[in-house]
Amino acid sequence: MAKTRKRPHAKRQKADYRIQAITHALDLLEAFSPAHRELGVTQLSQRLGLDKNNIFRILATLELRGYIEQNRATGDYRLGLRTFELGQTFQQSLDLLEQARPFLEQLVVRCDETAYLGVLRGARAVYLDVVETPQAVRAVSRLGAVIPACCTAIGKAQLAFLPQDQLRKIFDKEKMAVYTDSTIRSREALFRQLEKVASRGYALGDGEYEDGVRGIGAPIRNYTQQVVAGVSISGPAHRLSEDRLRKDLAPLLLRTAREISLRLGWKEER
Repeated sequence: MAKTRKRPHAKRQKADYRIQAITHALDLLEAFSPAHRELGVTQLSQRLGLDKNNIFRILATLELRGYIEQNRATGDYRLGLRTFELGQTFQQSLDLLEQARPFLEQLVVRCDETAYLGVLRGARAVYLDVVETPQAVRAVSRLGAVIPACCTAIGKAQLAFLPQDQLRKIFDKEKMAVYTDSTIRSREALFRQLEKVASRGYALGDGEYEDGVRGIGAPIRNYTQQVVAGVSISGPAHRLSEDRLRKDLAPLLLRTAREISLRLGWKEER
């Protein structure tokens, strides 16, 4: 008896994963425009084809998160401060990548090692850009990777400049995972190391996430004087001795971080 051949499953399209409630919420946000800065429940109901009760529930949820606010005088709704903050974050990310790229390229020419640009997202470091060394032996590219910030030079260079209450709030909820024998095991040890980072202006990484990989990271500031990103040099431990990291690469990296910061509007204190 011939076996019945199973038909392969059709590949699902992204639209198949759409969540209707989120779609309605985004439709509601997009209903606002320069010509329609404020809209009432009835107007939104008519525009979106949803009943008023549904509209009100979406508005209430978005208002609690700061994406919508109500004009108490008219009762109508408008976009909240959180939408502006998201737009600013997006714009800053574009500016950061555009401004930093030439300096990353120059850094690699000067040190012949791989250079990274990354930002902090809670307890994680997110690698936004990389310029790789032409050397055959090099660390595996982390572009797009999300890695515990406490295990990387680029992450520690940013954590060190957070307000103490914010830093403790992050790590009160964060489990200290262990990746190698060099991984920092306790919050207290991490906080002591971050104090040294803040004092000298740069962070060192020594195989805390990957064995045999060393790095050095420095903070990048913007026009608000706040640390908004980090830049780092990473490579195999046999090329990045502690002596080379401190004497040769630290001054080079700090100069690069300073140059990027100046392009982002940071004003150096005199």
